Order: sequence, then C-alpha cells, then structure tokens
Amino acid sequence: MTGAAEAPDRPPGSPADPPASRVDMPGSSRLDPPGSLKGLPRHADIDARAALTRYRHHVVLADALCAGVAALLAVLLRFDGEAPGFWSWVPIVLPLIWIGIAGMDRVYERRFLGAGTEEFQRVLRSGVVLFAAIAVTSFLSKAYVSRSVVVFAVPVTVLGALAVRKVLRIRLHHARAAGIGLERTIVLGDAEGALELVHLLRHNTHRGMVPVGICLATSPVTPSDMDGVPVMGGPADVLEAVEATQAHVVAVVSHPDLWGHPLRELAWALEDLDVELIVSPGIVEVAGPRLSIRPLAGLSLLHLEQPTADGGDLLLKAAFDRILGSAILLVLAPLLAAIAIAVRVTSPGPALFRQTRVGVGGREFSIYKFRSMVTDAEHRLDDLTTHDEGNGVLFKMRTDPRVTPLGARLRRYSLDELPQLINVARGDMSLVGPRPPLPREVAGYSDDAVRRLRVRPGMTGLWQVSGRSDLSWEQSLLLDLRYVDNWSMTLDLSILWRTVRAVVKGNGAY
Repeated sequence: MTGAAEAPDRPPGSPADPPASRVDMPGSSRLDPPGSLKGLPRHADIDARAALTRYRHHVVLADALCAGVAALLAVLLRFDGEAPGFWSWVPIVLPLIWIGIAGMDRVYERRFLGAGTEEFQRVLRSGVVLFAAIAVTSFLSKAYVSRSVVVFAVPVTVLGALAVRKVLRIRLHHARAAGIGLERTIVLGDAEGALELVHLLRHNTHRGMVPVGICLATSPVTPSDMDGVPVMGGPADVLEAVEATQAHVVAVVSHPDLWGHPLRELAWALEDLDVELIVSPGIVEVAGPRLSIRPLAGLSLLHLEQPTADGGDLLLKAAFDRILGSAILLVLAPLLAAIAIAVRVTSPGPALFRQTRVGVGGREFSIYKFRSMVTDAEHRLDDLTTHDEGNGVLFKMRTDPRVTPLGARLRRYSLDELPQLINVARGDMSLVGPRPPLPREVAGYSDDAVRRLRVRPGMTGLWQVSGRSDLSWEQSLLLDLRYVDNWSMTLDLSILWRTVRAVVKGNGAY
C-alpha cells in the first residue's frame, strides 16, 4: 500500500495509515495486476473506451453514408438519373448537415451510445429538426427545394440511421457478453447495496460494466470477497483500488455517509485519474427520462417526474394503437380466416375462445383468442393442479393434455393471440402494455399490483419479451410495474420490435 506521502491524494478525512478494516485478498497481493482479480471476465482487459470510441466512429460514418445514399437516391428518382447542377451537391451537403444537427443534439455523446433508448430518441428528434431546418431555410431564402427530394431523403436518412445503429448495437452487445470492451468498475457502498449492484452489472453486460472490486462503506470490513468480487477496503481505499485494478469507473451506491463534500473531493481525485464517477440514487425501476437534476442554492437535487398515465401522450398512444391495430387486422384477415377454419376442422368446438379480463381502471371486457384447447378444458383443470408448472398465480403446464396439436403450434408462435387485434381496434387493449389479468387475479392484488391497471393491457409487453411463461409471478409483476412507471412511445416501439424476435424464437411459450 502507499504510505503517508500519498495521503493528500485521498478523499478528505482519510487516515494516513492503513485502517484496521482493510482486508487482503487471499492468495493475492493488494497490488496484483488486474488480470489476477477474481470474477474478471475473459478479454475484459481490452480497453473499453477504445471500443466505445470505435463504435462512435462507426456510427458517425454510418450516419454520413445513410444521408448520402438517401440524398443520392432521392435526386436520381426525382430527376430521372440526371441531376441539375445544384442538386448534384445534395448527396455531399446533406450528410454534413445531418451529422451537424445530430451532434448538436448530443447523439454521439458517450453516455447515450450502446444502451438504452435515449440514443434512438435523439435520432428521431434530430430527423424532425433536419426536416424543419430545410423547410425554414427554403422559405426564408425563397429557394426552390424539391418537396419530393426532401420527403424521400429525410425519412430514409433517419430510418437508415436507426437500422444501422441497431445492427452496430447488437454487435457491441455480443462483444460485451463475451467480456470484450467492458469498463472495470469499483463498487463503493454498504454490503447490501454493493452486492445488489454487482449482480445487476453481471446480469446486464450490455451496459458495458464489470465489477472488479468492492469498497465497503461500513466498518469494520470483514469479508475478503463478495460473490467472487474482492473486497478491497473501505472509502479510504478507493483510489488505491482504482490503481490496483486499472478501473475505468467508480460506482457509488446510495449511502448516508457517502455524500456532500467527501463525495465531491472523491470526484475531483477520480477526475485527475480520468476515472468516471457514477452515483446510484437508490431509486429503482425508474427510467432515465423521468429523472432530472435541478439546482437549488448550490445543491443539485434529483427530481423524479410523475409517470405518464394520462394527457396528450396517452391520447397519442390510444390513436396509434387503434390505427395500427386496425391496419394489421385488415392485412392479416386472410391468415385469421385460415386459422379459424383450421381450428374448427381439427377439433370440435368454436374457433374463438372468449374470456373475461380486467382492463384499465378495473373495467372488465371479453378478450378474444383462437381456441387452442379442448372445449371442456376448464372442467379438467382440477385434475391437473398437481402438475402446475406456472408462477403460482397462473396455471401453466409444458405438456398440457388439454392443448390440441394445432393449439400447441399456435401457442408456440403466439398465433392464438392474433384475435386480440379486435380488442385493440375496439380500445379495450393496447398493442403494448401489462398482461391482461383475470378477475380472480385482481381480487388478490396487493397495493403495488393495482398500479398495473393504470394503463390498458397489451397484446405484448416487457413480460412477453423477457421470458413469457418462464417468468415467476414476482418477475412478471415487476416488469409490468416498470412499464407503467416508465411508459413512452419509444419504449412501445422497442418492445414491438423485440416481440417479433421473441415470437419467432418461441421461447417461454407453452
């Protein structure tokens, strides 16, 4: 360990001599190279910031190519392959304008890249700004701007940028899952909070962080490691832990003793080492858009916005659901008719199955599905209760004898749920939302679970893309509450996209 000569580099209040609470890692020196630390994924020594810098360069290049190709195609289509002099410059100028507008909206900032929906939201917003900028410039300069070129080039640029980002992000997440390009992270906090954050980082590698050490805020420090991550002392040992592990990030878990001036001076010391400091506010299951910093008399206060459950945004969601739901229903009408005929032919009974469910505000409605079981399925349920493989609330059985052969195929790819488009068109349901509960479920709801009824239930949701029937009741409830508290149109679009993959794979469907 460093001696008293290095004491000024410690956060204020740190003792010059090693505290008695320090813990040596068994079989390893406190200054062992990072590769010897327990729990460190393979390839984690590959520089994370260099990987993210390459990702940013690829995104900028992809944006320029998308804008250039979109502009070139728009001009060629508008002028039949022979662009006049001025328009020949558009494929060169538009990429520069597009990158400039995206850059001003901080699309390329490191904190928005590679995870979350903020990056995609800013791309969409930059597209609106680009369209408005061209329109205003054309009006003020009285220049002739072909509407067909603008209407084609701008949407194609935005859609292309979103698609390329999705592909690049998938590649980045695969690399991180293999332990490549992860940011080494020191976790500082009490034992319970630190261990919880360690688990979150390990199970969400797409965020690009890996725990390599823990500094416990409580005293005395007794364990040598926690879940395979070495305990490297207390708050006074953070800087030495950073040096020993070559960490990129220090993550502070909310703790009453870790705030104010000591935290501020720790931030200054880490800044000198080019190490990022992040602080968990202790507010769980709340998305970034609902959190904002508001200054007050020199203090930075974390403001938690109310979740969007009514108003204009919800009207927009309702209109989006009804219009898109009705359109999909019309397009899939031949498929629905074919499935209905197949259900009637392969087993006796009606094609559609109706069941009472509870919607927004506790109002009941009839949900529609293609019948996938025999007609007396409800009467045979009592004989199968001992074989329940569900989540304790809903009965589930992987090889349910009541399911018809055709019904099993329909369930695997969620085709039995397509008639719910009727419910969406009628306004009973949404395309995306919490799972529509049964009345007997709602009767046993806790106060927390009742929040699921604040929005319309959905054909798909976070529960659908996160494991479906493989989830426990607590996990399903947590996902539904997360959706209710953090709903946005961007989240809906993301879930719809992920639903397609989940349905194709058929994971968790039985």
